[in-house]
Amino acid sequence: MSEFDSWILEQENLRLPYLREKTSQLTTSPGVYLMKDTQGGIIYIGKAKNLHNRVSSYFRLGADHLPKVARMVSHVYDYDFIVTGSEYEALLLECSLIKQHKPHYNILLKDDKGYHYIKVSDEPFPRITAEKQKTDDKSLYIGPYTGGFVTKSTVEEVNTVFQLPTCRKKFPESLRKGRPCLNYHIHRCMGLCQGKISQDKYRAIIDQAVSYIRSGSTASVERMTQEMEQAAENLDFERAAQLRDRIRAVQKAAESQKIIDNRFADADVIATADNGDDLCISVIMYRQGRLWDKQNFHFNEEAYDSPLDAFVPQFYHGRTDLPKVILLEEPIAEMEMLAAMFSEQMGHKIRITVPQRGDGIELTRMAKENAVAYIAVHANRTSRELLAVEALGKILGMDHVPKYIESYDISNLASESMVAGMVVFENGRPLKKAYKRFSIKEQAGQNDYACMQEVIRRRLSHLGDPEDPYFARTPDLILLDGGKGHVNAVAPIVEEMAPEIALFGMVKDSKHRTRAIATEGGEISVSGTQNAFQLLTRIQDEVHRYSVAYMHKKHKKRTFASELTQVEGIGDAYAKKLMLHFKTKDALLAASAQELHGAGIPEQAAARLYAFLHGMKEEQS
Repeated sequence: MSEFDSWILEQENLRLPYLREKTSQLTTSPGVYLMKDTQGGIIYIGKAKNLHNRVSSYFRLGADHLPKVARMVSHVYDYDFIVTGSEYEALLLECSLIKQHKPHYNILLKDDKGYHYIKVSDEPFPRITAEKQKTDDKSLYIGPYTGGFVTKSTVEEVNTVFQLPTCRKKFPESLRKGRPCLNYHIHRCMGLCQGKISQDKYRAIIDQAVSYIRSGSTASVERMTQEMEQAAENLDFERAAQLRDRIRAVQKAAESQKIIDNRFADADVIATADNGDDLCISVIMYRQGRLWDKQNFHFNEEAYDSPLDAFVPQFYHGRTDLPKVILLEEPIAEMEMLAAMFSEQMGHKIRITVPQRGDGIELTRMAKENAVAYIAVHANRTSRELLAVEALGKILGMDHVPKYIESYDISNLASESMVAGMVVFENGRPLKKAYKRFSIKEQAGQNDYACMQEVIRRRLSHLGDPEDPYFARTPDLILLDGGKGHVNAVAPIVEEMAPEIALFGMVKDSKHRTRAIATEGGEISVSGTQNAFQLLTRIQDEVHRYSVAYMHKKHKKRTFASELTQVEGIGDAYAKKLMLHFKTKDALLAASAQELHGAGIPEQAAARLYAFLHGMKEEQS
């Protein structure tokens, strides 16, 4: 029995018999159910096209729930339900009730954002900055915006396009004092500090910048083009040139923001990242063909089978700013029903789609990278490491991310020096403190399958061992350096001792490169998923290196021990005793005759051995 099963038994809900009896009479109609605790508080809200079947699944005997669902069930004291006329009505009601009650076990949309503003300061020479809140002054505030990304990127863009000062100098106090900074020389600042721009002219530029923020690049370009043509007619060629350069800067900034395909000019792109402990859902928003904003939602607890199933309806329900297209990295339940709900909500058609190729899949990949980067910061890992672990879990069909991976390899030199190495990767990175070495004890002959069985049995016998914090841990995944034969030999042991651990093999090609994943029934190709392939290759190379290094060390030690038997009175038993006592060759060579005698060697044999070792030291020097 696993630790989790034991925990569930300790948390047994004494109300389950009552809940089963109540559910046996429940209607088969669609509707919404509300799980409640002992205080009558709502802890979870769900919908069902068949209330009887869905609610029964929580309370049936032997239910195999995910950990979060099991915890929720252990706290259910009673439940209520609302019958609806259709599954569509149940979906609408579920979204509304979740927003109203915010149950603990539903995914709650808490991100790291408040309201943000773009500030145009109230001073003789105004500055444009991004602010998290308004202050009681006379400055102009544009917004609010839902996230800081759009405000920061817009402020950076407008300051660059209009060459506004971003330094710490105060104006007009700093006019004509000191030399201009680097931004002036690289044409990112107009050089206000030089005192060559009047306050009125600067104010006119600020007005253009504010108009640019409010109306976008297209309207700004049209307006500045008219002003440029008028300046040229008035023979004000200096102003016309300034406007021409500003138009080019605006067009360049707008061009850098354009997305790949006009079909996605008004779209949200949603993807997830999961490292086993943390889940991030990233939403990247495009409006009018430009990257407009992004939001990251971070969840600490385990999510359900598909967190997007719960996230998408809650995120968009009741909003009036939905895009025309919602791109998802993977399919979710009831996509057609959700699209119909959002279309009715907005009064025009909304598409929900999972792109398979082209620009759409590039956008979902970018959203995925954003989510992974967010999780990587929290987990102190690189994005590549987390992507690889997540991809590996999906390839292997695991229902969770294999955060803690152990890998094993047998190494021997004929029938001598038979050993095994165990390496550990946590979140895609080697955990060298957890590496282990095994000397084969039970097998006298060369039999890789039997050796691997011995090693895995010995390792799993230490699960939960309080004296070893690494052996105590239960790995999510065991990878054997070998094919289907190794997996078939070891699978019964894993099934008996720790059935919750996933077991696979790593198959090499003729050039000793990782080729595929071995299962009990065949092989799984990994060549099409680069991140997972590179992680597997790294694991296989590392476990092979580690086991071979131990084999050579042991063989070298065995060879030295055999040399000791040349000394009269030193047989195999004494040689082995000496190696166990002194552990290393250098320690034995440095030992005195008295220390050799103290290790259990007869006095005369110890004296002869000391002379033999002393001569060996002189030869080496």
